[in-house]
Amino acid sequence: MNYEESKERLKKLLLARIPLIIFNTVEKERVLKMVKELNSESQSSVFVHSMSSGMYDLNSGNKVSDEKTLMSIISFIATDLQDKKNVTYILNDVSGVNEDSVLTRFLCDTINLAERKSSSIVLITDQNMWPNLRRLGMEIELAFPNEDEIYQLIKNVVDNYRSSISVEWDDNNFKEAATILLGLSEAEIKNTISILIASGKLAKEDLIDLKFAKSELVSNMDGLEKIETDNITVGGLQTLQKWLDSKKKLFDVNNKEMLQKKGLRPPRGILVVGVPGCGKSLTAKAISKKWNMPLYLLDFASVQSKYVGESEEQLRSAFKTAEHVSPCILWIDEIEKGLAGANDSSGVTNRMIGQFLFWLQECKKEVFVIATANDVSKLPSELLRKGRFDEIFFVDLPNDNERKEIISLYFAKYLNIKVDDTFLAELVNLSAGFASSDIEATIRDISYNVLSDNVQITKDYLLNYFKSATSISKTNPEKVKFIQDWGKERAKNAS
Repeated sequence: MNYEESKERLKKLLLARIPLIIFNTVEKERVLKMVKELNSESQSSVFVHSMSSGMYDLNSGNKVSDEKTLMSIISFIATDLQDKKNVTYILNDVSGVNEDSVLTRFLCDTINLAERKSSSIVLITDQNMWPNLRRLGMEIELAFPNEDEIYQLIKNVVDNYRSSISVEWDDNNFKEAATILLGLSEAEIKNTISILIASGKLAKEDLIDLKFAKSELVSNMDGLEKIETDNITVGGLQTLQKWLDSKKKLFDVNNKEMLQKKGLRPPRGILVVGVPGCGKSLTAKAISKKWNMPLYLLDFASVQSKYVGESEEQLRSAFKTAEHVSPCILWIDEIEKGLAGANDSSGVTNRMIGQFLFWLQECKKEVFVIATANDVSKLPSELLRKGRFDEIFFVDLPNDNERKEIISLYFAKYLNIKVDDTFLAELVNLSAGFASSDIEATIRDISYNVLSDNVQITKDYLLNYFKSATSISKTNPEKVKFIQDWGKERAKNAS
């Protein structure tokens, strides 16, 4: 529920004098703001407690108890209720109530007393609660601010500084910033914007920094590994790159609004299959850099557990994390390894496949999935059905033009040299059947030899080294042919 929906639910529960109201949130200040807004309408008796301040009267601001611990303040409430009715007690920073204990049983007794006295105890916590305690009341889940709330929050923060800083953002930029900051708390949003304001201006390029600033805030969350994408370049794969350039435009603020009006959602992702070593993994990193979106790696195999139900829970947690850090690129490398074994006796794999496909279909956040696969024979058929991914691309061994581009790229990167077109054509012919990784490994080895043995780079040396190099087409021709036959029939060529 958003803020207004949570506020309305709290109002109803307080009017009904539900004895226990549980707020599941880390944003206690937003809850207190909500309580103050409601109390300004009714002026009822409300007392607020925190570990740092004790308990005070919300209306007068007067302190009524110096007790700091949860046990001692519950005791205070139990005594206070002996001669009071229609009172609301707000308890911040509630912890240690997740199991049967003297504390939780005492709290249960006090809640029962509150019910008899037509009063309410509101607990604000982000922790699990003992089931017997939870059953005594009702829960409210306060979600992080939505796009509209974030938009207004950013505008309010920036408006306070407009006279002292340069603001280049237009309304669309504010909307884009609101989308980027989805999944953060109100305090995190204010802090992030304040850091930008501290530079003395809000520039257009700050929107890119905003994506990665958010990424830094949540980079240590469980389930995903953040991948750096500095100095990433990709040679070839022109069809795939053209498709990605086209789809990137759909993430623009104006285009997103048009998609919403038509009941459409931005692209959800692609499946990239093909010959090992031909740039599938590198493509994920290149998209992240080109789209200026952080990249996170989800290892399907690592979330598998021997304990019943734990694999599904870990996968669910990883997806929730991906939504939290959106907009982002979610890279699932070698997805077939995590989803292989559809006939396992426990049914875990089938449940994980179903869970992934359901999430892929229903996810509303800007999470673009790039799933890569080498062993196409192990891909479950459910994954390949039309409409699961926006497109399935096949990455074959690089063609002549792509090998020319790749050789030139790695010559510049590792050897800092540029060769003429005639000689380059000879190397392209010698590298027929090479994967991109074969070409890189060959040129990288030459670079090692130059550094360690002071080898002089000559045309003869380069030709001989390419002639002696091995490739995947030589070491595993059967596998290459099988993948090529599969890709030509079932996927779109990425080149």
